[in-house]
Amino acid sequence: MPTPHRPPAAPPALDDGWEVASPAEVDLDAAQLSRLDAFLRQWPRHNVHAVVIARRGKLVFERYFRGRERRWMAWSGTVQFSPTTKHDIRSISKSVISLLVGMAVSEGKFPPLDSSVIDYFPDHVDLSTPAKGRITFRHLLTMSHGLRWEERVAWTSRANNERLLFEAKDPCRYVLAQPMALPPGAAFNYCGGATTLLAAALVKAVGRSLETYASESLFGSLGITDTEWLGFAGSALVAAFGGLRLRPRDLAKLGQLVADEGRWKGRQILPAQWIAESTCPHLDAEGFQALYYGYHWWLGRSLLNGRELTWTAGFGSGGQRLFIVPLLDLVVAVNAFNYRHHIPAAILNRFVLPAVMDHPSQPRDASGN
Repeated sequence: MPTPHRPPAAPPALDDGWEVASPAEVDLDAAQLSRLDAFLRQWPRHNVHAVVIARRGKLVFERYFRGRERRWMAWSGTVQFSPTTKHDIRSISKSVISLLVGMAVSEGKFPPLDSSVIDYFPDHVDLSTPAKGRITFRHLLTMSHGLRWEERVAWTSRANNERLLFEAKDPCRYVLAQPMALPPGAAFNYCGGATTLLAAALVKAVGRSLETYASESLFGSLGITDTEWLGFAGSALVAAFGGLRLRPRDLAKLGQLVADEGRWKGRQILPAQWIAESTCPHLDAEGFQALYYGYHWWLGRSLLNGRELTWTAGFGSGGQRLFIVPLLDLVVAVNAFNYRHHIPAAILNRFVLPAVMDHPSQPRDASGN
């Protein structure tokens, strides 16, 4: 492992589909990344487990540490993380579902995005109301469903809808049984139930399990072979809203796919139009400062040399982050278990972005110039 005084070398080539390069080869300041090394080593209590950086389609930096992992809700002992160690990605799973929906849409298998969700589930027609009948799949993708839903309270609280969803014998029925709070499309309300309905519709549309479809249609195309989906406590379904476990390098591949407008190593895996549509702002993410929301993707901004730079991200609790900065052709994946959510942002803003030596002049300042 390099010391803070030794320039970071290229990551090892592992025959996993990644081309590797040293940071200097892609115009990243090695000294600045060495400071990131020092920051991570100095603060082991931050419980950061992995940091992976790719630029211009090449893997250029990876660091792994020892720490305690939380596999779903159960804490593990101390784990030495490595390029081949899977990690919970928590709610970045939602962004993966967005990619899978886009795949099914491109194949002509998924129902029209502006069609009624509850009409697609005739087994739950008894729960239908005129208002619920107006909830579309697009509303689910943008978290603007209008259902009354609360998951910001403590997991131990019986008021936490995500916990009750996790325990439900019929997760889809539990979601559709929730009362309406607002008209569909009126406002953002973050909801694991929305992802649950999308995944159930996806499984019905493609006629395969979620795990099988993901492996055959998306993961296989990226050379991702070691995955795990954790399930609900009360049913046999996988927890699409937060149950996926991936290797950090494979998480970064998903970011590279988005950065390259749906391509991986020159091959078009997802339509560029879907990537553009799903990563553009659809709503203000109310309650989440300075963020917008796309189709299960977060959209935010950072400052680079005093100028605004936008990014797309998957967020997962405990410090799971997948940052995609298209203008810089940059991907940063972070795995951790630390509920001080500023740590991944500090990695991006204080160390990685300042390491970019050839940043373009296009980022706008606050005046739009």
